[in-house]
Amino acid sequence: MPTDDSGDIRALAEACRADLPALTDKLITAVFTDNPEWNDYTSVPRAELRDACGRYLARILDRLSTAAPVPEPDAVAAAIGEHRAAQGVPLEAMLRTFRLGGRIVWEALLDCAETVAVTPREIRAAGTAMWTVIDGLSSALSTAYRNTELDMVRRDERRKHALIEDLLAGRAHDATFAARTGRELNIPLHTAYLVIVAAPLPDGRAALSDPETALRAVGIRSIWHSRADTVIGLVSLADRDADTVLHHLRPLTRGRAAASPAVPGLADVDSAHTLARVALDTVPAGTVGLVSLNDRYPEALLLRSPDLADLLVARVLGPVLALPARDRDALIATLSEWLAHNCSAANAAVRLHCHRNTVLNRLQRISTLLDRPLEGQRTYLELSLALTALESARGAA
Repeated sequence: MPTDDSGDIRALAEACRADLPALTDKLITAVFTDNPEWNDYTSVPRAELRDACGRYLARILDRLSTAAPVPEPDAVAAAIGEHRAAQGVPLEAMLRTFRLGGRIVWEALLDCAETVAVTPREIRAAGTAMWTVIDGLSSALSTAYRNTELDMVRRDERRKHALIEDLLAGRAHDATFAARTGRELNIPLHTAYLVIVAAPLPDGRAALSDPETALRAVGIRSIWHSRADTVIGLVSLADRDADTVLHHLRPLTRGRAAASPAVPGLADVDSAHTLARVALDTVPAGTVGLVSLNDRYPEALLLRSPDLADLLVARVLGPVLALPARDRDALIATLSEWLAHNCSAANAAVRLHCHRNTVLNRLQRISTLLDRPLEGQRTYLELSLALTALESARGAA
């Protein structure tokens, strides 16, 4: 302490040092009697706590005995903060203990003042110096505690990231790994799962707005995992169905997102993730929506066989696509609406804002161009798939 009273303060501190074991006992007693519910040390062995309290009190006296200030963070207080953070002791409990320790040292200094000749001014200086020391030690404790907490959170996040990546890579087919991962991530092992995949928006924002919180609010457990190109959600269905989950997530959607079919357990989330990625690829860039693969099988099949899809479009619709743009677009729109409305010319006419005879004339022209009738189950299937492939190609473009 760089003051004229530093010698007297050092004398008081040294006089108290002989009573350090008794001061430590007094601090331990105070910890567990002064609002004990605020001092949660259940994770700390009593002998370890006593040792740390003794080191803390000794550190106060050391600092009071030091002739010059020590500017760097205190190593003893920092070590205590790091260790208690790792043990899960609340920071408030630690700071309260430090304050109790300061009070006990101050009382000891006053007792020693009766045997060491000091003036009232020197007592005041000792009090100022001691509480400056307590503030410095408390600051070092808090900084080390919070840094350790942050490091623990980062380690937990890295561990969670690695476990989810292993799940997506298929390691959950190993029953031992699946059981351990379920415990560490706090997710059930054998319940059904839905995998959600969402692409980030061009500005980097997520395509789903805080889905984990929204699902938790309705009692649905999920974990979410970020990659450079997607955000992936593993949703535990338990007694819910996939449509219920999608119902809660769709209002949060502001970009492209897709869901897998439900799979029976944690061991199958790798295949579910693959299927969700396929479903996501069927959603054109720039659109907003959460789709399910269950509603996108034709698009997914065509997407997985792009060469066959191109051949299908060329063989089934080639002559129509060779027309000038205006005629081509009118015929394609007519064919799409006619198929979409159970091959009803009247219903298609309503959607196209034209007369029923206009629809019939266009369909006859299409039949002539394709050199085939437009009726029959196989024809409907080929025409529908070709139109789906054409729409997907235009969306991708």
